[in-house]
Amino acid sequence: MGDFIKGMDVSLLLQEEECGARFYDDGVEGDALEILGKYGANYVRLRIWNDPYDEQGNPYGGGTNDLEKTIILSKRAKKLGMGVLLDFHYSDFWADPGKQTVPKAWRGYSVKELEKAVYDYTVYVMKALKDVGVAPTMVQVGNEITNGLLWPTGKKPNFDEIALYINAGIRGVREVDKNVDIMLHLDNGCFNSMYIEWFDNFIKRGEDFQIIGMSYYSFWHGTLDELSFNMKDMASRYGKKIAIAEVSMGFSMDDYRDHEVPEDIPENERADWIEKNLIGKATRPDLVEKIEYPMTKQGQSDFMQDLMERVKAVDGGIGFFYWEPAWIPVPGSGWASEEACMYIGENRKGGNEWANQALFDYDGNALPALKTIKRF
Repeated sequence: MGDFIKGMDVSLLLQEEECGARFYDDGVEGDALEILGKYGANYVRLRIWNDPYDEQGNPYGGGTNDLEKTIILSKRAKKLGMGVLLDFHYSDFWADPGKQTVPKAWRGYSVKELEKAVYDYTVYVMKALKDVGVAPTMVQVGNEITNGLLWPTGKKPNFDEIALYINAGIRGVREVDKNVDIMLHLDNGCFNSMYIEWFDNFIKRGEDFQIIGMSYYSFWHGTLDELSFNMKDMASRYGKKIAIAEVSMGFSMDDYRDHEVPEDIPENERADWIEKNLIGKATRPDLVEKIEYPMTKQGQSDFMQDLMERVKAVDGGIGFFYWEPAWIPVPGSGWASEEACMYIGENRKGGNEWANQALFDYDGNALPALKTIKRF
């Protein structure tokens, strides 16, 4: 893992392709992953959900990232010579600081039963990938586990249970691969005191791991100076490698009203729906005012240059993973189906909230930021 990691989380790519997304480089249509590789991407990050379907077999959307899709995308990445970061969510759908839902099959389990389930499931997935020749190059045990995992028993401040579950995942990885690097990933890479509290508590109780992963979204988390401070402090304080596990930056504040809109949105509400589903000055000026670069194509490029320089300046900084660079607006490719919203208990429309933060424009054309990534 000597090269600086230029990673891309492409977990939604199969869904995008199934819904008709098309991608272009200088006007020539091509495979999105191949285009990303042409511009220097040397890693993919792939989330895996235990069972992203309801009891009737309806998919949850957001990529519906089960084991089968993980294998397909891993094979495509490996064929291009890319590394693979496997991102265990230990849930049937999105896991993040606001939700860490126990998989349906594990509901009602005791703490000890959950510990065993995490271990068994991790071993199962790792062996399945190894058996078909796509063993991951790096493994993430839990996703944005700032507030724990497998709630309610593994919810912060229950650090004993949090560590128990994470340790089970680490042991499961090690059962299959003794040497692969393991990442533990929190959100808000600017929140230094939270990182200190979390890792102080885990390291007292935890198995060994190699990488601290951070999410960094400038419109939510803070300044690049704050991120730099935290990266350097974590590297020196704990002697771990540092990676930005999730990052993005907008290239536009224009809507995409001529592109993807869910079919069930009434005609008189379509423009309003689009505006409410993008980070932009029309809907969230409080967020836009926080960022240090304009949400333009040049601003996106300049931001990525700055970010890469800051990661590389950290003793132990190994690279970044851009979150969903190919999630462009096409009908049907949303973050959640109706069944998924029922599973997580949210009453929201499951559209595309990310289209203006991809590395392809709304029509699928590669953006200038990719050239910046390639040059670095």
